[in-house]
Amino acid sequence: MGTVQESLPEKDASAEAPAAPPLLPVRSRQSLPPKGSCWYCEKPLDSVRRFCGKECADGFDEEAAFTG
Repeated sequence: MGTVQESLPEKDASAEAPAAPPLLPVRSRQSLPPKGSCWYCEKPLDSVRRFCGKECADGFDEEAAFTG
């Protein structure tokens, strides 16, 4: 009886999941001036934050990658 490792098929390097597309550096988000609302969904915010959450920040980055 062989080991479990011997019975598993070899991994093909080309079968690896593709890397995620590169997002804009965080610096581009940081360069946006706070405007009192989310830069992506316009939800009202304080005078310090630029996005209401990670989903909006990621959405902004994704949109900027396709339009910029």
